[in-house]
Amino acid sequence: MRNFILLFLLCNSFLKAQDPRLAQQYFNDGEYEKAASLYQSMYQKNPGNDNFFSRYLDCLMLLKRYEECEDIVRSEINKRPREVSLYATYGNLLINRNQPEKAEKQFNEAIDKLGPDVSVIHRLANVFIQNARYDLAIKTYEKGEKILKPQAYFTYNLADLYRRKGDVETMVRYLLDGIENNSVQLMSVQSLLIAYLSPEQYQLLTDQIYQRLEKNPEAIPEAELLQWALTQMKDYAGALRQAKALDRKLKENGTRVYNLAMAAAVDNDLRTAIDGFNYIREAGPSGSYYHDANRQVLACRRRMIVDRNDYKTQDLIALEGDYQNYKNEFGSNYLSASLLIEYAELEARYLNNLPKAISILLEVVNSNYVEMHLKAQAKLDLADYYLISGERWEASLLYSQVDKDFKEDELGEMARFRNARLSYFAGDFSWAQEQFSILKRATSKLISNDAIDLSVFIQDNLNQDTTGESLLLYSQAELKVFQNQYDSALIKLNQIPFTDPDSKYLEDDVWFLEAKIYYHQKQTEAAIQKYNLILEKHKEEIRADNALYELAKIYDYQLNDKEKAKELYEKLFVDFSNSVLAVEARKRFRVLRGDKVQ
Repeated sequence: MRNFILLFLLCNSFLKAQDPRLAQQYFNDGEYEKAASLYQSMYQKNPGNDNFFSRYLDCLMLLKRYEECEDIVRSEINKRPREVSLYATYGNLLINRNQPEKAEKQFNEAIDKLGPDVSVIHRLANVFIQNARYDLAIKTYEKGEKILKPQAYFTYNLADLYRRKGDVETMVRYLLDGIENNSVQLMSVQSLLIAYLSPEQYQLLTDQIYQRLEKNPEAIPEAELLQWALTQMKDYAGALRQAKALDRKLKENGTRVYNLAMAAAVDNDLRTAIDGFNYIREAGPSGSYYHDANRQVLACRRRMIVDRNDYKTQDLIALEGDYQNYKNEFGSNYLSASLLIEYAELEARYLNNLPKAISILLEVVNSNYVEMHLKAQAKLDLADYYLISGERWEASLLYSQVDKDFKEDELGEMARFRNARLSYFAGDFSWAQEQFSILKRATSKLISNDAIDLSVFIQDNLNQDTTGESLLLYSQAELKVFQNQYDSALIKLNQIPFTDPDSKYLEDDVWFLEAKIYYHQKQTEAAIQKYNLILEKHKEEIRADNALYELAKIYDYQLNDKEKAKELYEKLFVDFSNSVLAVEARKRFRVLRGDKVQ
């Protein structure tokens, strides 16, 4: 008997649990009569469940049983006169019955009868919101703030309602009120602003923040929001001013400034990034980010020179001084090795001080504390500088050492590539072409692509150039460029006879190398002219995508013509979609367009 009672209770509980699901299923399927019957039954058993009551009314409305709806609502108001959301429900019913004046009376009565109960206020506002009556919801929350003791704030809700109305300025005002009265968290405000503000509307936000800070300069959350907003606007210089002020005011350890400087660096505002990192350096070695800030200053200065070709002689001297100061302070060890390799590159390739570059790298190579991969990288660069100095065999020996020590590593592939390139420079084309053919299968995509380009280039030229004289002149010119002997390289290129049918096919290659030389010599217009010649006369040849990419970079970084750069990047990834440069071009195009790129 006991088991039977237990089974009965379990079955009864199961059936009760099924009722709401079944009613909802009927409602979803449009079987409103069946749904209404179930919701009526459930509401009568659970009179406190507003969801059953609302669904029951929805069914009756869809069945157009308006009088029955009205009777039920009025009856419910008589039972629960303090439940003001019922007046709003009644008003919605009257709207459906085309009685707007009576409906308005019910809406106002609902707000007039509103009591100091937070849950009741939210319920009434939600009834209005569900029917897009945002002004009435606003009135509800505004009255709620007045009658609640102690005062409660509905700033978040009010901000959201003004957003729904499209009134961004008032939305922002309420969000700032929420920060001020601590009813809204700063991170929540930031999330909302990211979701709902267009890029153009951030100026409206900063204007309001500045007004508040004028009245209360000590307001920390508003100052933090201003820094964040300026960062969103990519005004990194303005954001950095706020970050520095907050760092000093709050006696922080530089984290805020460091993060802001890193964001500026990632977004290529390198001068602002350097300013931020220098601020941290000036705080002294006791700071948490002192060592990292030193490294980042060097990295940013180097990017301005190496990546952008955007520098003057004093920039080179300043960077040299920074590297030397870093070396003096931190010495030659496993932490500083990568920066010393960069320091040597500056001396060799930009300041033409090969003895100093070689001396710096020999310190790294001979150190007992430098990791083997970094030491091998130093050897590869050291070999390059020996080659620039004209010491071909010393260079080849170092390439071979790295090849032997890192046979299955990418460093070994790079060593083999540079050794093959050395043979190409020397005119040993057959051996070089054979090595490049093997390196087509390199694990590094960059090495593989370069090897393919050179292998195809040598093979095509040897097939067409019966004497090989033009190819030899071209490879010697490339060696002169590698050795920073740009005028000598141009002399070699001028010796290639374009009138000779055996040399005509080298025309785009010569123009491309000339453009690179002019670029390094900062003869920007001459470089642009050569790249445009390639695109005009040899748009189907192998140099076309490279020329387009280099041309885009000139407009992007040297001439600061972002629209023209954007146009060229787009042309590259559309017209040369199979190019290895297409991915980088698309990425930079999206940055210039203002997309948020991860």
